[in-house]
Amino acid sequence: MKIASSFRNVALLASFLLTIFPPISRAQDQRPANKVLGRVDFMGHTKLEKTAGVWVDGQYVGYVDELKNDKEVLLLPGKHQLSIRQTGYMDQDQDVEVSPGGATQVAVALQANPKAEFSAVNAQVKLSVTPDRAAVMVDGKFAGIVHDFGGVGRSMLVAPGKHHVVIDLVGYQPFETDIDVQANQKMTIKTDLVQGSVSDTAPALKKK
Repeated sequence: MKIASSFRNVALLASFLLTIFPPISRAQDQRPANKVLGRVDFMGHTKLEKTAGVWVDGQYVGYVDELKNDKEVLLLPGKHQLSIRQTGYMDQDQDVEVSPGGATQVAVALQANPKAEFSAVNAQVKLSVTPDRAAVMVDGKFAGIVHDFGGVGRSMLVAPGKHHVVIDLVGYQPFETDIDVQANQKMTIKTDLVQGSVSDTAPALKKK
């Protein structure tokens, strides 16, 4: 009788606990989708399009092919300025209207720049920079991302003379340096970008 009474007490206790602490279902545990920010999807098909750099409201956010999943671009509702750049091509500048919780698709369509000039003799500049997805600007023009110019067999070709180099990525403080190179010279730029404040990531908000 005492055993039966013990089981009955345990059952009553379990019933009481379930009443005040109901089990959490998978549906209850799921977080609702973000209904405030809007997503911008960039559609590129060729290698040139996929490796083009993307600027949102004047800030570099990444290259086309990586801006998805954990690096997708989420923006506050309203109008935003986009600039898609690739070395040797015209900048693709456009405005987009972002709606709350919506998705806006941007097709990348680059046109060759007839005024682009390339030197027959160059210097080689290798980059050893983290993060290696940061953008590289030479004399105000997009040259590529750090990864393209670092590691075995990869370097940036620049014409002999003085150049202003900027390495930038949203959420980090830009790195700037001036170089003066000779024909066929080889040099390396090394640095680690310093993380910036919250204001450095706005207005191009990205999901972490």
